[in-house]
Amino acid sequence: MNIREEMENRELAILSPYASHSAQSKGRDRYEEECDIRTVYQRDRDRILHSKSFRRMKDKTQVFLSPQGDHYRNRLTHTLEVSQTARTIAKALRLNEDLVEAIALGHDLGHTPFGHAGERALDRVCPLGFAHYKQSLRVVERLEKNGAGLNLTLEVRDGIRNHRTSGTPHTLEGQIVRLCDKISYIHHDMDDAQRAGIITEDNIPITLRMLLGYTTRERLNTFVHDIVENSRGQSEIRMSPAIQEGLMDLRSIMFQDVYLYPAAKEEEEKAEQLVESLYGYYIQHPEKMSEEYKRLLKSGEEKKRVVCDYISGMTDQYAMEKFREIFIPKGWSVY
Repeated sequence: MNIREEMENRELAILSPYASHSAQSKGRDRYEEECDIRTVYQRDRDRILHSKSFRRMKDKTQVFLSPQGDHYRNRLTHTLEVSQTARTIAKALRLNEDLVEAIALGHDLGHTPFGHAGERALDRVCPLGFAHYKQSLRVVERLEKNGAGLNLTLEVRDGIRNHRTSGTPHTLEGQIVRLCDKISYIHHDMDDAQRAGIITEDNIPITLRMLLGYTTRERLNTFVHDIVENSRGQSEIRMSPAIQEGLMDLRSIMFQDVYLYPAAKEEEEKAEQLVESLYGYYIQHPEKMSEEYKRLLKSGEEKKRVVCDYISGMTDQYAMEKFREIFIPKGWSVY
């Protein structure tokens, strides 16, 4: 018996009967020899962690575009916070931490530069539509490894596909990530907004603070404990009605006071115009894209989709650099 088999047996003995056991995975689209050390979900986590799209998230907007300060979240730190919160809950519920981690690390791989502003722009200009959760799945199934994809297990891909609010993950581990994604962005976006001076604790009604906590740290603790207490021994992940309603009230405050903040919206409009301009240019000049995307075109992929692939994979800085290169006249040097 090798190390992987020992770990699979430990899972069967220790994890909840509602957990997704590695030995019972529905597998991959393409057959592979099993690793003698790592379980299937550990291998998926490692593949995502070592992917190019994962590294690019460090230079993609979470909420604040090009924030002046070292402590504001980006798409990568958001992903890590989702992963850590989800793992805490999974451990408490005796669910599969490796599966939770793989889904969490992969859930935002398809996000555009400039956050949801870039996503809205691509969805508006591309006739095929664009949604980051679909793009995250496309990244792991098609775009990574020069068009071969990462060949992840069905359970991880299901969790990535269904991490959005309206999604219905088929595993409890996927349900945890779906909920922790919302908790994490509300929690850390509020923390960043307070740091930026956009809101203070006084923006939160006292009744809501009495229910959830008086600081962002206390509120995160409330959400985690509530999920654990209401999901133990259950076949679904859930929150109590009162705390779930409180979470939605916090989300409403964030939309009213932060996400729709006039100064932020003005910058987002600029970002959307930039992304739309890049899309129009590369539709007209697909030969200007990187080699890996030109290979996709040669393989028969539709041009509109490949242009979205190229732009959505850009970091904020790279997108701005390309915009300057294409649309801003260069100064002439006379010798």
